[in-house]
Amino acid sequence: MSLRTGYDDDLRLAHVIADQVDALTTSRFKALDLRVETKPDLSPVSDADRTAEELIRSQLSRARPRDAVHGEELADTGHGPRRWVVDPIDGTKNYVRGVPVWATLIALLDGDEVVVGLVSAPALGRRWWAAKGSGAWTGRSLSSATRIHVSRVDRLSDASFSYSSLTGWEERGRMGEVLELMRGVWRTRAYGDFWSYVLVAEGAVDVAAEPELALHDMAALVPIVTEAGGTFTSAKGVPGPFGGSALVTNGLLHEQVLAILDPLPEPHSEPRHVADGDAARP
Repeated sequence: MSLRTGYDDDLRLAHVIADQVDALTTSRFKALDLRVETKPDLSPVSDADRTAEELIRSQLSRARPRDAVHGEELADTGHGPRRWVVDPIDGTKNYVRGVPVWATLIALLDGDEVVVGLVSAPALGRRWWAAKGSGAWTGRSLSSATRIHVSRVDRLSDASFSYSSLTGWEERGRMGEVLELMRGVWRTRAYGDFWSYVLVAEGAVDVAAEPELALHDMAALVPIVTEAGGTFTSAKGVPGPFGGSALVTNGLLHEQVLAILDPLPEPHSEPRHVADGDAARP
């Protein structure tokens, strides 16, 4: 990987931090004494989640003391336009059950733009990353990397669709729309969590969606998808990680999927617009 951007040092820092966190989370994976609690939203949290986030924050406080930090488990710290967003273990339910599909997510926002994203899945032996203007990459390290691109599939009937759970769509009254999408594509699989979205970035999957997500679930994924040529919006077409849900595609299929998941009122006079990897709704 030789491309240089204004965020090279931040990307390198994210890799250094991820190396340390990987060592920690891997050592606690399948540990007999792993402690698991239930948070107020009824989702699980392990001692590894909290320790991993404390480690990330400690490293950032030393290396980037002026930057703000937002994480899943601990209170926000700092102020200013640069904000790190971290999910210490994305896929905690997998982690606590011994399923190897989990990852640490590290992102940097400069203002409202996500400019660095890194996803590290040590149990899979995989890592994905991107910085603004650098393209999207996968590999074990910065020095051993392969550039990735989304697919060129442009028909839903040829597309692979990944999701996390049907329950969330049902709770939001969108089960009919999701089933319509599932019936219209070539293949459906519930890869779930970060895995769905990096597979879109790699071109192995063409569409991924979830009905309810937080900023820490999505931020690191945005530059990886968009730098790979894909489109990242909410399920209602709001660009980026701020819409409370995710719809990620190779870009070519985005409007087709939006028309199913969130159809515009009829009649509508203006078409939806997709340009330069982002989708916007009129």
